[in-house]
Amino acid sequence: MISRLPLRECILAGAVLVLLVLVSTRFAGFVAPANLANVFNDTAPLIILALGQMVVILTRCIDLSVAANLALTGMAVAMLNVALPGLPIPLIIAIAIVLGALMGAVNGLLVWKLEIPPIVVTLGTMTIFRGIIFLISDGKWVNAHEMSSAFTGFPRAAILGLPVLSWVAILTVVVFGIMMARTPLGRSIFAVGGNPHAAVYTGINVGRTQFYAFVLSGALAGLTGYLWVARYAVAYVDIAGGFELEVVAACVIGGISIAGGIGSVGGAVLGALFLGVVKNALPVVNISPFWQLAISGSAILIAVAFNAQSGRAKGRIILKSAQEPS
Repeated sequence: MISRLPLRECILAGAVLVLLVLVSTRFAGFVAPANLANVFNDTAPLIILALGQMVVILTRCIDLSVAANLALTGMAVAMLNVALPGLPIPLIIAIAIVLGALMGAVNGLLVWKLEIPPIVVTLGTMTIFRGIIFLISDGKWVNAHEMSSAFTGFPRAAILGLPVLSWVAILTVVVFGIMMARTPLGRSIFAVGGNPHAAVYTGINVGRTQFYAFVLSGALAGLTGYLWVARYAVAYVDIAGGFELEVVAACVIGGISIAGGIGSVGGAVLGALFLGVVKNALPVVNISPFWQLAISGSAILIAVAFNAQSGRAKGRIILKSAQEPS
């Protein structure tokens, strides 16, 4: 059983543990269960977004509009809550997911039907989404006192000692783990990223699969938009500015190949956790903001170099029966 554990995930998990041990030598309280729960809760939005980005990257695309999608959805549901404070939270969450999925669908359709490079499409929609936020809000903020207590209280409500935000991240990990390992869509995503030409011969529609990947990423960005705005109890134009780069970095550190077809849910989660621990630990041990950026950037460069070396090995095998002797 141990030999079946992915080497990349084991190394990354070991790196996270070593980092925790090193930080605990300077500040023992960092590894206290309550603080680790807070670190996980802080990292939960990154975990959710990294899973959506993982699916997109596996299909040889990239989604740079996730943070703008998050911000637009968050602003939209915040304004909706101000206008209709009695609207049930499950309905607000459903609206956020659908709104995010629609923005993801726009990306997917442009990539699928017009065959525009994903990086160009998502750079364009990233700017458009930010512009729409300014138009609908007139550049104004939605502050805590304007939101209902139910709206801001949902992500912070504790269940078995963990906030709902953390449980949403855990549930998303479980759902994506099952989807990628047990469903035709998950196998199609790996097939399209691994070899799109071969995927066509097996009856997989490459463009449609990439479209579904963008829709999934958008839906998770929409969900995170509500959770983010409700948790911090504020919505504004530049919310989560630049966060898309952190999401891509989590995937790269987690071993998701930019060339597509190689990666895992566990890798994306561990990549996000690694960045989450670094982000929370460096200020605790009095590392200057400059060195925090330098250390984070160095971790990304090391991960890219490690991925380049790993890419020389054979890709993931998704049809084991094809290798079995007849």
